[in-house]
Amino acid sequence: MGEPTFRTLEILAQLAVLATGTRVTYRGEENVPGRGGAVVTINHTSYVDWLPAALVMHRRGRRLRFMIKAEMQDVKVVNFLIKRTRTIPVDRNAGAGAYTVAVQRLREGELVGVYPEATISRSFELKEFKTGAARMAIEAEVPIVPVIVWGAQRIWTKDHPRKVGRRNVPITVQVGAPLRAATDVARTDDALRDSMTSLLYQAQDRYPHPPGAYWVPHRLGGGAPTLAEAAQIEADEAAAKAAARTPHQS
Repeated sequence: MGEPTFRTLEILAQLAVLATGTRVTYRGEENVPGRGGAVVTINHTSYVDWLPAALVMHRRGRRLRFMIKAEMQDVKVVNFLIKRTRTIPVDRNAGAGAYTVAVQRLREGELVGVYPEATISRSFELKEFKTGAARMAIEAEVPIVPVIVWGAQRIWTKDHPRKVGRRNVPITVQVGAPLRAATDVARTDDALRDSMTSLLYQAQDRYPHPPGAYWVPHRLGGGAPTLAEAAQIEADEAAAKAAARTPHQS
């Protein structure tokens, strides 16, 4: 495989996993297509859940092209990596350009990584999905490969300090069977959500969840906010940001 920068990153990622003692369990990796384009949808509980998702693709000899918010291009080292790893920057105020690039990459046989929830879920449950993944798959005529990463929220998530030293945190990556997109976006989205919900429960089923732990969902006896509570926190944050942008009247 070419792309020396990407190859270097793959080696560094594997070394990081070893250095931190992270134990990654891969299930269903045979569901990653050996070739051809696919939209890879990943749940979003952590700032680092992209790494285990990329590693399971690597185990199948594939590379994942992520969509990343365009502001990250302002960080010089990140911009360097974006350009050399075929990462797709997304301008949230004008996302059509990135969408077109993603569809083209899919048609060229690439795997494009998408977070259908868009932002990190504080409840660690699946939030409402954006329709981009379903629309891309339909337009590019490629399957959707659902992926659940579980445990990464213990390393680094919203509202909690990073724990990136040697922590021996177990992480599960659960890959589901590819879904063939329907012609209807809503039906495709519903099928995707059903699949990812089932995969999430499977991943959680074999994972120990200490009662009251902040990274454990409320549904499983943990200290995380419920979906409704998490949605209220997000709404309050959005309102505060909007108020900060609004000029104060004297």
